[in-house]
Amino acid sequence: MTDSRAAAYTARLAELGIDIEAREMDDSTHTAQQAADAIGCPVAAIVKSLLFRAGDGFVLVLASGPNRVDTDLVSEIVGLPVSMADAKSVKTVTGYSIGGVPPLAHATQLPTIIDESLLELEEVWAAAGSANSVFPIAPQRLVELSAATVARVS
Repeated sequence: MTDSRAAAYTARLAELGIDIEAREMDDSTHTAQQAADAIGCPVAAIVKSLLFRAGDGFVLVLASGPNRVDTDLVSEIVGLPVSMADAKSVKTVTGYSIGGVPPLAHATQLPTIIDESLLELEEVWAAAGSANSVFPIAPQRLVELSAATVARVS
């Protein structure tokens, strides 16, 4: 693997006892549609890792590719008003840039909510630390590893 960010993320997960098979794509996987096109999977199988400010803290929402997160629903779940985090906060809190934010093992431990529609699939694809790398995972395994709350987010 030539993508050092993906290699570092894979190594970080390995230190935690989690083995993934990160795949480096020739084309950008920055957006859900780009990722789906590069992988050859439905856009619904793409996990978007979106950081929201919630009060004085943050919450990570793992949403299905085509779904737009409803901040009112997320606010109800966390019990606080939420708003999309800015790019600087995303980098500081997760350790990754927008478009490459993986679903777990961030710089900061984050409460996580996973889009219930992702659990309808056998396999989903998430960013592996860069805009050109992804990894497959069973959605239920993602719930377990991230200690996510399963909920409707769109």
